[in-house]
Amino acid sequence: MRTVNVVNHPNSKFNAFTLFQHNEQQSQRNLALLEQLQTTLDVKQLINIFAIEVAKYLDFTGIYFKHAEISATARGSRQAKAERQFELKLNGEFFGIITYAVNSPISLGNYKILSELHCLLINPLNNAVRYHQAMQLAMQDGLTQLGNRRSFDEQIKRTMAQATRRHARVGLILCDLNKFKAINDSFGHTIGDNVLVNFAQALRQSVRDTECIFRFGGDEFAIIVADASEQSLAVIEQRIYQAIAQDALLAKYNVTSSLGLAFMNKADNPISFFQRADAALYSQKMNIPCKLSVVTQQTS
Repeated sequence: MRTVNVVNHPNSKFNAFTLFQHNEQQSQRNLALLEQLQTTLDVKQLINIFAIEVAKYLDFTGIYFKHAEISATARGSRQAKAERQFELKLNGEFFGIITYAVNSPISLGNYKILSELHCLLINPLNNAVRYHQAMQLAMQDGLTQLGNRRSFDEQIKRTMAQATRRHARVGLILCDLNKFKAINDSFGHTIGDNVLVNFAQALRQSVRDTECIFRFGGDEFAIIVADASEQSLAVIEQRIYQAIAQDALLAKYNVTSSLGLAFMNKADNPISFFQRADAALYSQKMNIPCKLSVVTQQTS
């Protein structure tokens, strides 16, 4: 059973020094909480800090926050007999929902305390969400909405480290468009941009949700494949060619692509791994036979 409560927090009138007037001790606690909430821009960490304060007043088993673009769960959260939801609004606009998993009803007194605590939480949450949005934009290619080179550099390090710990294999596919400059020169940059957008979509259609796709700029793209095998990379390669052929716009302008494929080996760092995939790509573009680098990662 869920109960939804609507709580509006007018940002422009927020004042931590006048909001809580019921007693000095409670005011000091609230100010201390506000100080803690202002120490981080990580949404999950904010919810964890908030959960510690709420535990002083409410017997709950879990706290969950949901925003349109991001969600977070308090550490150690688990299901309970019922859920109580509070709809958070900022300046009259819907912001998100905070849910409490509880085994007993929330008293009127605790309801009022929660409402006050939400007033402290809403602005740090808003700042954290905005920071998250800004970081997402900084890691995204504006034209294709794929990850950019900065995003690739971070993801390849994480994926390689995870694979080393799990004794798994990572595949890397580098892609570019053949004679893309001629398309720009002959038909203009608007058509060129449309070709890049459609090619990005063809790549999306060719991989699983767990694969990560990036655009470095120009007509250069990359796909990181976790838990890869010769078969999985070969399947992705064929799907890419098929998706290009089936796209009306790409077919109209005779778009083709070259691919360079490689597997991570135990001695690789991100630079050497990328260089081997790049060499494979260059070999294909030059019509030089180049076998897929299938050096199996050794395990210790």
